[in-house]
Amino acid sequence: MNLTLKVWRQKNSADKGKFETYEVSDISPDMSFLEMFDVLNEQLVNESRDPIHFDHDCREGICGMCSMYINGKPHGPKDAITTCQLHMRSFKDGDTIVVEPWRAKAFPVLKDLVVDRSSFDRIIQAGGYISVNTGGVPDANEIPIRKDIANEAMDAAQCIGCGACVAACKNASAMLFVSAKVSQLALLPQGQVERKSRVENMIAQMDGEGFGACTNTGACEAVCPKEISISNIARMNREYFSAKVSSQKV
Repeated sequence: MNLTLKVWRQKNSADKGKFETYEVSDISPDMSFLEMFDVLNEQLVNESRDPIHFDHDCREGICGMCSMYINGKPHGPKDAITTCQLHMRSFKDGDTIVVEPWRAKAFPVLKDLVVDRSSFDRIIQAGGYISVNTGGVPDANEIPIRKDIANEAMDAAQCIGCGACVAACKNASAMLFVSAKVSQLALLPQGQVERKSRVENMIAQMDGEGFGACTNTGACEAVCPKEISISNIARMNREYFSAKVSSQKV
């Protein structure tokens, strides 16, 4: 396959940035999108040019690092996959592919396609720890949890924090990410002690990071590689309202 790539290049957060065009040839349709970028970077290095910086780690759809906006969609044209799981057979010979970083105030560009997603880490930190003493692993496994509740909690826990939901949202909202993390523990008995303070602290941190408001367009759910449901947002709103009402009664 021979392809034309229009890739966003930006030296740092202060740089204005621009698209640069590259030609790649003899690309195998069985390559992943990141492997194709490896070929391009090798080509650039051989030409004594600065390679394109992009995030990656496991390349197995687990870590959520491979954040690329490809032809107007986070992680590319396929559903329920990350960029590293996108194969070049999804494109046609001669195609022009436009690649950009996530676009959000709370995700400043560090260089090229790499953005700073530490705001997500600070939201998680704001949620704190659980104070339930579950003992050893056998003891924790003996805590009774209804199967449907366990399934819902596990569905929410699948969130890998890639930020595709933020990138797809017109308001750059982080509600799907935060609601998944809130739901994960709000549903389980281990998360009940800090249930109210957790949701209040995480939402306060989310707002402080500069993420936008949710308008329920569903774009976040549509692009999520783990298919996290927006029903978690409704749950988080209920959790937050309940926490606020309780704190006002004290």
